[in-house]
Amino acid sequence: MSEPATTLAAVPGAGPGASPGGGRDGRHVGRHVVRRVAIGLGVALLVALGLQLAAYQQAATAAARSQERREALVAARAVADVVSAAGDDSAAVTAAVDRFGSRLPAVERIRVIDLASLSLVASSQPDDGAPRRLGRDEKTLYDRGQLLRSNRESNVQEGLARKPLALLERGAGGRLDVAVPVSEDGGAIRGAVLLDAVPAVAVRPPAWWVPLVLLAAALGLLLAAAALFGPRRVLLNVLAAVLLVATVGAYGLLGAGRLASDRSDEAAAVGQRLADTLATARQVTAQPAALDPAAWDADLLGRPRGEIGAGGEVDPAGLERALSASRARLVKLVAAATTASLVLLLFIGLGGAAHLGSTLRKHREAYLYVAPAMLGMIVLVFFPFAYGITLSFTESNLYNTDKGITEIWVGVDNYVEILSDWKVFEHTEDGLLWRYQNFYWTLGFTILWTVSNVAFGVTVGLFLALLLNAKGLALKPIYRVLLILPWAVPNYITALIWRGMFHRQFGVINQVLALLGIQPVSWFEAPLTSFLAVLSTNGWLSFPFMMVVSLGALQSIPSDLYEAARVDGAGRWQQFRSVTLPSLKPALVPAIILSVIWTFNMFNIIYLTSKGEPAHATEILITEAYKIAFEQYRYGYAAAYSTVIFLILLVYGVWQNRVSRATEAVG
Repeated sequence: MSEPATTLAAVPGAGPGASPGGGRDGRHVGRHVVRRVAIGLGVALLVALGLQLAAYQQAATAAARSQERREALVAARAVADVVSAAGDDSAAVTAAVDRFGSRLPAVERIRVIDLASLSLVASSQPDDGAPRRLGRDEKTLYDRGQLLRSNRESNVQEGLARKPLALLERGAGGRLDVAVPVSEDGGAIRGAVLLDAVPAVAVRPPAWWVPLVLLAAALGLLLAAAALFGPRRVLLNVLAAVLLVATVGAYGLLGAGRLASDRSDEAAAVGQRLADTLATARQVTAQPAALDPAAWDADLLGRPRGEIGAGGEVDPAGLERALSASRARLVKLVAAATTASLVLLLFIGLGGAAHLGSTLRKHREAYLYVAPAMLGMIVLVFFPFAYGITLSFTESNLYNTDKGITEIWVGVDNYVEILSDWKVFEHTEDGLLWRYQNFYWTLGFTILWTVSNVAFGVTVGLFLALLLNAKGLALKPIYRVLLILPWAVPNYITALIWRGMFHRQFGVINQVLALLGIQPVSWFEAPLTSFLAVLSTNGWLSFPFMMVVSLGALQSIPSDLYEAARVDGAGRWQQFRSVTLPSLKPALVPAIILSVIWTFNMFNIIYLTSKGEPAHATEILITEAYKIAFEQYRYGYAAAYSTVIFLILLVYGVWQNRVSRATEAVG
């Protein structure tokens, strides 16, 4: 019996132009769409504007702290110039220090030490009892002066301004402890000026109500558009995205104006401090020509900032250059905030958040069970990983750890520097010169190292597994224990032992070569022999793992397959190729993937055995990243280097799985 026909007119709300669901249901769906898009815009703007507000607050604080540091450095360098001009005239030095101590605001104490005599030459506080020999509890003062001398000598030897020529630390209560060198003719450092300053610059925070006004305006425009055009999901999401970009951009323009104002005020204040300090310095020195005020407003490496002239006047061109760099960082910050908030807006506005919420409610018990594990993963894995990725977009190093992320943000510059340098070698008058610290040389060596070690480990491990799997082999358990011992010993112990074995004079390998009438080899003085040394070391460590995996897989192959192959007339080689290898594939391929990743990042063997010798020729990517971070102190660059390593291994793992299909379930 057929169902009674239902006409279109009988369906409530149906017909041309009717909203989905019709009548009350349609209005409900429409309100739901508007509410979802409005919530998405509100949340996205809260995130984007909140990030910008936090960044502007950090920039305002950084500007105030930068002004304090610059003014303290100007004062300390002015004192150092006067002391240097006074030479051995201790009375002139004492008088100058006393005058500076009384004339410089926010300065608690000025001390001058002499490194040769280990003495406190002068102090602005009478309680210090200068001049006198430094006491045992004042060793830190001498150490700071000695560090300045050592840094200058290192920079001269390297021909590079890499180590700071001024020390600046912020102690308890925000107090600044500054140390600058006192030089003699020829540039040698003979002492140091130590200046203690108290923070005296107030932070001018951004107005917190501005982003709230912008947020309310954007939401009002969205709701007005919804009332005018109706609850059209696509239109509302597009309009919300436009309002989001416009609001974030408007706040960015306000932030840029505030940034320019803060930098101009900072430069003017530092210029005024330099002019006042210069006037005092000219009053207390007998050699005004020896003063170098153009070098007083310099960074910790001694490089002039170029914003302040020798008389304290602000240089518009230099200030504009500094502002351009700050604006570039601000643009990158705004672009990142806009991108993140757009993703969040679309996720909420298009229903992704609602779907996620319903899934969480539906399976809430399961998620509650895994919540502790997920929390641990977030704290121990995901957060450090995200922090490392973020660090890779900065120029973070040992000397700017006190700066906010907005001040050191460089975007993809680290990645461009790593990946754009294709100059692996160059032609010189002495012939071809290989640049061993080039990324692509290190990548090529890492690939050669990985392929050689994995091939050696798989070949030797499989061969030994076949021997141990042979029927009737005597003393099989003993062989298994002996062959697995290299894997049981910690690899750093093995690396140190093998480095000793490759020692030119005392190593057992060269002693064996001598018994055979072969000249001793300097294993780590040539790239080829150094590579052979580390390959032998890691080969000794790698074959037991492959042997264990292969042996387990061999023992799981049914004997019926071999019997069937023999019945068909297959020889041993044909059985190995047609039965053994296909049966080993599901076990060997994942093991090879793991082995490639382990070997690619085999830090201990390279770092402890060859140490990258000669001249970084045998570095792999992970050891090079370590040395960039902890020998060159370029943390941001090292983080970018490590991220590139991660991406290489990720691409390899995905490709290997897709090609081999070894980890897929068997249907």
